[in-house]
Amino acid sequence: NSKCRYGERGAADALPQEKEVQQILYWYFHDYREIFDERSVRRLVNPAEDFEKEIVMQADLSDLRYLYRYGAYIGENERQIAAYLNTLPEADIQAMADTYTEGYRIGFETTGKDLSKKTAAQVRYPIGFERMVRAAVCNFEKMGLEVTMLASGTSANKQYDYDHREDRAYYLDKAYVERGLETWKNAFEEEKVHANGMAGPAVIEVFGEEPFSPETKKEAFRYGEKQQQLCVYEMSQRGQITNQYIKGEERSFTIIAYPLPSIGARFEEIFAETVKINTLDYMLYRNMQQKMIDVLDQADRVHITGKGANKTDLYVNIWKLRNPEGETAFENCVADVNIPVGEVFTSPVLEGTNGKLHVGQVYLNGLNYKNLEIDFKDGMVEKYTCTNFEDEAENKNYIRDNVLMHHETLPMGEFAIGTNTTAYRMARDYDIADKLPILIAEKMGPHFAVGDTCYSWSEDNPVYNPDGKEIIARDNECSLLRKTDVSKAYFNCHTDITIPYDELDCIRVVRLDGSRIPLIEKGRFVLPGTEELNKPFDGM
Repeated sequence: NSKCRYGERGAADALPQEKEVQQILYWYFHDYREIFDERSVRRLVNPAEDFEKEIVMQADLSDLRYLYRYGAYIGENERQIAAYLNTLPEADIQAMADTYTEGYRIGFETTGKDLSKKTAAQVRYPIGFERMVRAAVCNFEKMGLEVTMLASGTSANKQYDYDHREDRAYYLDKAYVERGLETWKNAFEEEKVHANGMAGPAVIEVFGEEPFSPETKKEAFRYGEKQQQLCVYEMSQRGQITNQYIKGEERSFTIIAYPLPSIGARFEEIFAETVKINTLDYMLYRNMQQKMIDVLDQADRVHITGKGANKTDLYVNIWKLRNPEGETAFENCVADVNIPVGEVFTSPVLEGTNGKLHVGQVYLNGLNYKNLEIDFKDGMVEKYTCTNFEDEAENKNYIRDNVLMHHETLPMGEFAIGTNTTAYRMARDYDIADKLPILIAEKMGPHFAVGDTCYSWSEDNPVYNPDGKEIIARDNECSLLRKTDVSKAYFNCHTDITIPYDELDCIRVVRLDGSRIPLIEKGRFVLPGTEELNKPFDGM
């Protein structure tokens, strides 16, 4: 009641001033944080929260009006992908679901984690994929797992989302963050039984939307320096709380991606090719990748260089094996948690990892980066820039906000060599390299992650390759700090940056005696036994 609150002022005078608006928003989000977090945690871990499941399992999927039951933005992508999946034979749908859920199951098997101890999996899926998800739910139920669900749609306006990504800057302070951490922990405490039974996420991604290069608007709210530090603190603390209740050493995940109709007129061809990529010969890749690992395990360092305009010149320090007969530094990554098949990866030793990473153009988390350069010193990001904006300060802020996630620096958490040249050929044949998700793009050349290692929160859990050797490179100098101060060990982010084969010159193993063994020369695999990987390059 404006008369009661503002006395006898007129209607125009009764409008709240900016400070009053700020306080209204602050106390709204502060006071209702408990309700928001309780709902978020329940949706994450408690199968009784079945809003999406009821749609997936009960709706008439042949009548596309079901899409509007989500109460979310439904665009052409959602309508067209649902209609397309309705045209596929049931056997094709079941095969897609089987690839997805088997990847999840095998992820537990290969990491030695006991899936039978768990009671639920979280299915994260794009709206429009309900037919595939329905088959996947049945598969999970056969494994003894109920499901929680989180559906998402494509953005109605990406520039709007980018403009408003830091709106909390209007009211974020330390008291608000501490209040949120309290309500987050309380919500997990209320759901601790279900949280203990959560096996981890099974994710379906989509790709194919028009690449997005944001415009920076001066009117948009931006975090101040202290607020950025608060965001880093909040993310770290929330991660630690989540891991207390959904234990990292007991959970796994899987992730798979499919194209959207917006990818272009050849959508159906690209969809079929993606299904092919998602089901490449497991054993063929496993054996070729093992030949690479046998050489990489001899490395003191690995030297990576770019060609042409690519300025990459980087040495990555590799963990040294004390027992080569039973140990390895690289994981042989085939089609389980990370579909499609096609990489070997390690957690580098930070000290001695030095040089420049450069890529002409790359899309990270939906944002375009032109001439992205990152310099590493002893494994930590030292300098960075790009050419997206005329103003160099704006380029640095763009990377700091969206790659470093407001951290002053990040470690190189992963070094990997992608081997999926079939995916690379698809990207070139259909001219969709700029539309592929990281999940596929990272398999199309060497990639380097800034942030946590691939083993974050579960470093003490032994992991083995198919040949029985234990992967010992699960830690780095940052993650080891968990033994003394866990708040310094994790950054709660992991962003992969890939150098495509056409920008790559060489990858060479440098042994302790200084001798070198080439794995890739002039962008082609040259190690004996890996020649099959070059076949997709023929005719390009």
